[in-house]
Amino acid sequence: MCAEAAFDQAFHYWRGASGRRYLHSVYSLVGCPALPQANFILVRRHEDGSREALAFGNTKDGAMSLNLARLRHEGAKIGANEVHIHLLADTARARTFVEADLTAAHLHQPAAAA
Repeated sequence: MCAEAAFDQAFHYWRGASGRRYLHSVYSLVGCPALPQANFILVRRHEDGSREALAFGNTKDGAMSLNLARLRHEGAKIGANEVHIHLLADTARARTFVEADLTAAHLHQPAAAA
């Protein structure tokens, strides 16, 4: 029997600046599997369940274990405890677009007025 809460943990949508929604599989930083070329978001999941995107990128290496090693290393350096993986962009160009769209929406927020 499937619980809806399990699906809430397994998948997460992130919206880009374009308005597009991107479905991501959610893994712990330690539990993330070796990755093919894909988009990723390094995320800090807080105790209250809220999520903070720390870094956006896409794996570029043909070796899945090398992609994973680089992702875990970077995630550990910046304090991520989740990895969100988007596997639906099937070309390098599409992955670059997804990364730019998500980065523009989440990391380039205007500074608040003092």
